[in-house]
Amino acid sequence: MSNQQGKSLTRELKTQFTILGGFVALMWVLEIVDVFVFRQGLNFYGIIPREMIGLRGILFIPFLHSGFPHLISNTIPFLSLGWFVMLQKTSEFFIVTPIVMLVSGLGVWLLGSPGVHIGASGVIFGYLGFLLTRGFFERNFRSIFLSLLVGSFYGCLIWGVLPTQPGISWEGHLFGFLGGVVAARFLAKQK
Repeated sequence: MSNQQGKSLTRELKTQFTILGGFVALMWVLEIVDVFVFRQGLNFYGIIPREMIGLRGILFIPFLHSGFPHLISNTIPFLSLGWFVMLQKTSEFFIVTPIVMLVSGLGVWLLGSPGVHIGASGVIFGYLGFLLTRGFFERNFRSIFLSLLVGSFYGCLIWGVLPTQPGISWEGHLFGFLGGVVAARFLAKQK
């Protein structure tokens, strides 16, 4: 690897770290403010199915959590899967994320169970769906290898799209995953 390639790789990794770190920092700052200032009052900005006011939650849902354990459980997979999304091209993160948020959010709003839906897990499952199906749609060695790698590490998460635990928005997981599939198909068509 030449010195120029090394500098370019370092610059790219710094950019990826800054983007992912910024998202996670925003999640943590909002949760700290929500817990200590608003006493979990910000959570009402999540998605409320079939209520017009609940549509605003599509923008806010990934940044709102029901407490620190919920946020902690979402932080590591968000960072790792988010980085895998960026691995081939950093800019794809900014295409995949809005597609996943929109598909997941609209799916929850239209078909979700009553209550307020919050958390970054819809986006996480969207990244999982994107990464697992990317190899199928792009049909190149790099994408297939990445799909297999992610499947071996995170494939067990797929059960989260089923209604297995009360109080967990499996609808957010399911529609997030489907949003990731849509994003993989969209990006493959662009190429």
